[in-house]
Amino acid sequence: MKKIKWIVFLLALIMFGILAYLVLENKTGSFDSFIYKLITFSRLDLFTWFYKFITFFASEFIIGMICFLFLVIFKNKKIGGLVFFNAINIFILNIILKLIFMRDRPYELMIINESGYSFPSGHAMAALGFYGFIIYLIWHFNLSKNTKIIFSLLLGILIVLIGLSRIYLGVHYASDVLAGYMISLAYLIIYITFVKRFLKFGDCDGNN
Repeated sequence: MKKIKWIVFLLALIMFGILAYLVLENKTGSFDSFIYKLITFSRLDLFTWFYKFITFFASEFIIGMICFLFLVIFKNKKIGGLVFFNAINIFILNIILKLIFMRDRPYELMIINESGYSFPSGHAMAALGFYGFIIYLIWHFNLSKNTKIIFSLLLGILIVLIGLSRIYLGVHYASDVLAGYMISLAYLIIYITFVKRFLKFGDCDGNN
């Protein structure tokens, strides 16, 4: 299991490196265009409203509120602290990477206003890095297996939809989103490996 974890880590970093190289060489145009057309085959008002709603779940406001809820709900403040620290790490990592690559957003495609650089997608990083960590915590909660599976599936779907929303709304290229997922996956493996020493199974029980 440990070998698989580190294989996934290396593959994610390699994929991110390939995407970063292609972006710097301006060679993602065909891929970005194909995915964009695939996702925006229909621009119904219902779809636009839906994706505007979905993308909000990776906003700083919602993530901040979730961090606050973790701090309030669990008597063991260690859980809330690690959730908050995780969110801050992702935010800082995204800023650093965007300043390194300085890729412009696809302004001609935007149907909502966004500023800042495009690569990698901060929403995609937050989706996988933040909600992925919550999925990890869920499997330590004192819940039934079916409940854990249901919550994990729902959050997994949310992670995917957030990425799709950024492409549909025209604020990111598909390569931005995919790169955001890859670097966040690599980061998440490192972060979970680190926090395991602080979290025991009982630590995630809200009654502790």
